[in-house]
Amino acid sequence: MSTSHVSTTGSRSLVQTLAMIVGVVFLLVGVLGFIPGVTTNYETLQFAGHHSEALLLGVFQVSILHNIVHLLFGVAGLAMARSLSGAKAFLIGGGLVYLVLWLYGLVIDHDSGANFVPLNTADNWLHFVLALGMIALGFIGGRGRADNLGSR
Repeated sequence: MSTSHVSTTGSRSLVQTLAMIVGVVFLLVGVLGFIPGVTTNYETLQFAGHHSEALLLGVFQVSILHNIVHLLFGVAGLAMARSLSGAKAFLIGGGLVYLVLWLYGLVIDHDSGANFVPLNTADNWLHFVLALGMIALGFIGGRGRADNLGSR
């Protein structure tokens, strides 16, 4: 009996494992954004907008919306890591989303209503690194393995 895809109960491909790890990291970041102390200026945390002065790890500007997006991105990563094609789509597609978010963060005025997420300079450059890293993991993690298709 041959298989046409990587089983979620059998061995996991490298790209699936990488997508799962990235998903768990996003979940962790989303949770940490709601913990006073880990998030400084926690008393200023707002639902959205540039007026939130809460800083995850004292560096990255966050809001409730920002934290929820991290949580949802983590859940999506874990769900999509169940299949090879889903894992690649999460890493490459998610990386492209972060590339767009990086560009958005560069062109908007951080003190304007357009900064609804909110973003600061540290967020912008982290988004750039995430974009490159996720795209690279999506391509490199799935390369050279015939993706376990037809292997017994």
